[in-house]
Amino acid sequence: KTTTLFIVVKSVIATVKGDIHDIGKNIVGVVLACNNFEVIDLGVMCPTETIVDEAVKNNVDFIGLSGLITPSLEEMQNVAAELERRHLNIPVLIGGATTSKVHTAVKIAPLYSAPVVYVSDASINASVCSALLSSTRQTYIDELNAEYELIRRLYLNRQVNDMLPLEDARANKFRFNEQSAQIVVPQYLANKPITNVDLNEIVKFIDWSFLFDAWGLQGAPYPAIFDDAQKGEEARKLFDDAQKMLQHIVDNQLITPKAVLGFYPANSVGDDIELYVDESRKQVVAKFYNYRQQLLRANGNPNLCLSDFIAPKDSNVADYIGCFALTAGLEVPQLAQSYKKQGDDYSAMLVETLAARIAEAFTEKLHYDVRKQYWGYSPEEELHIDAILKTSYRGRRMAIGYAACPDHSQKTQLFNLLEATKEIGVKLTETYMMVPVSSVCGFFFAHPELQYFGVGEISDEQEHDFQKRKHAQL
Repeated sequence: KTTTLFIVVKSVIATVKGDIHDIGKNIVGVVLACNNFEVIDLGVMCPTETIVDEAVKNNVDFIGLSGLITPSLEEMQNVAAELERRHLNIPVLIGGATTSKVHTAVKIAPLYSAPVVYVSDASINASVCSALLSSTRQTYIDELNAEYELIRRLYLNRQVNDMLPLEDARANKFRFNEQSAQIVVPQYLANKPITNVDLNEIVKFIDWSFLFDAWGLQGAPYPAIFDDAQKGEEARKLFDDAQKMLQHIVDNQLITPKAVLGFYPANSVGDDIELYVDESRKQVVAKFYNYRQQLLRANGNPNLCLSDFIAPKDSNVADYIGCFALTAGLEVPQLAQSYKKQGDDYSAMLVETLAARIAEAFTEKLHYDVRKQYWGYSPEEELHIDAILKTSYRGRRMAIGYAACPDHSQKTQLFNLLEATKEIGVKLTETYMMVPVSSVCGFFFAHPELQYFGVGEISDEQEHDFQKRKHAQL
């Protein structure tokens, strides 16, 4: 007679305080459940105390933390510190769009004695958990700690060797030239709600490659991913299911995309950008604060800042900026929840991932309309979707919270300026997460030489100066 022993392995997963993004977390839950893990999903906006209390109460084997926006990184540090304070020894898995192995190694892992593992995508969570449960657990942990120690040394060494003094970085700015800027006055200077949008027109702008990324099917871009020997069949099934769901949404008009768009006279003042009430430029209606690249640039390239691409105030050149906020639809959370109530988590996650793609597609369409008519600095541009998805056009849109303008708190000013909550119903959480999550906000720049860039690492000096400038206005 034989006896089979079933060991229940529990995991608690949560999206941290201030963050409502849960697509990745939900996928992690499905992957773990399919690998015989018991998953306790605490949902979104979870305070540190709730996460730790529930982990202790349920005697879990793992804690999974998820977050989309940069303030979530600090919340993850708070969780690690609280776990250490309570002398716990539960491994923590870190995941989400803004997380990274470097941040995990440098900022989170040193706060907690137990293993803290960065997990790059949902599909490998089960294997990480299995490694931490195996007979070779200690070897896995030792290798992880050695890797993190190397990352920390390289990170600190790079900061010392490659970081320019802030004064030198500012001196190495991109030089604004009025002729090359080719400034065009927008067709109007005001806010404009855009609510009567055809979903069929928006979906033309969807970049399907990001759908597969969201589901952990990274690899070749769409449609080449269908030919991938390992992922092709699964990618094709996901794509077909997404097409059916999208058609259902469009045919039944289940969501209503909305946007508010504004154009303002603008000039730069140092690293910051002032927006004015009117062309007299005497009254500042908003001021947006920016970081500057501070790492040594190759081949003498400039240390960029968004303000470099707006005419300096002391040049007496009249320049302009566009501002926008949009959503795929206020109905998205309720639509996803309706599937969850039916026990159809797969369809709920499809809705959420499609809504994210629709929001991004809406930004592409809106940006095209800005270039073509609302601002009108590229009136001759023809509609070529492939070229648009490759950003083969003049000007750039910079979403707040991303690489070139990573400070999420700037959303507050933008929302106030555009009256975004009143006009389109999108709200901000206490840590500047947009609700619903399938929403985007940011700026339109028309400068022909502006390309997408990231600020990267900065010194404490620049961070202190940034906060001083920002809080001086408050």
